[in-house]
Amino acid sequence: MSETGRPLTFAVPKGRILEEALPVMARAGVVPESAFHDKADRSLSFACEGGDMRIIRVRAFDVATFVAFGAAQLGVVGSDVIEEFNYSELYAPVDLDIGHCRLSVAEPAESTEYTPGIASHLRVATKYPNLTSRHFEKQGVQAECVKLNGAMELAPSLGLSGRIVDLVSTGRTLKQNGLVEKDVIMQISARLIVNRAAYKTDSRVADLVDQFRANAAKDAA
Repeated sequence: MSETGRPLTFAVPKGRILEEALPVMARAGVVPESAFHDKADRSLSFACEGGDMRIIRVRAFDVATFVAFGAAQLGVVGSDVIEEFNYSELYAPVDLDIGHCRLSVAEPAESTEYTPGIASHLRVATKYPNLTSRHFEKQGVQAECVKLNGAMELAPSLGLSGRIVDLVSTGRTLKQNGLVEKDVIMQISARLIVNRAAYKTDSRVADLVDQFRANAAKDAA
């Protein structure tokens, strides 16, 4: 049974993915009101054009949490966030083929400490402690993860950690901070995510998933 008395809530991430996501969303009929594009507007919730839906703009990691706990029914987020949290309540039915980058291990260019399969203990600065721990566990290495939310590249030079795990696109930021990429943990792209319960009980959610999926198929053709 559809929850027609309540508007759907669609969560989008602040930052790098959003600019690429907006045209993809528009093709599926998810178009935020004009105030959404006003940089002076500090609102976090916006109406959508022509429908019973609102868009909330939050941090990327929070998109997954809002959707998993049912505060939002759908959202767009990178596959790195999905894998880091691994919420059972999330369903990621559509790869949007945007926001491409990778999650990698990096260390100072002059370092010789890190060799996969040889070191037994590492201290790693990262925003992704779960993915990082799982990656090194597969190599038989215990990773002591130091949780940072930004400025990851500073950690090795200031002695906070020997290496970092972070998102890499061009590698320019690593190079400028004297770091080199050593190992790729996963390739990343943005996904449409939905709350599993909402997908089963609200036909509007299923219809939107079908629209995103149809558009993705057209783009791939």
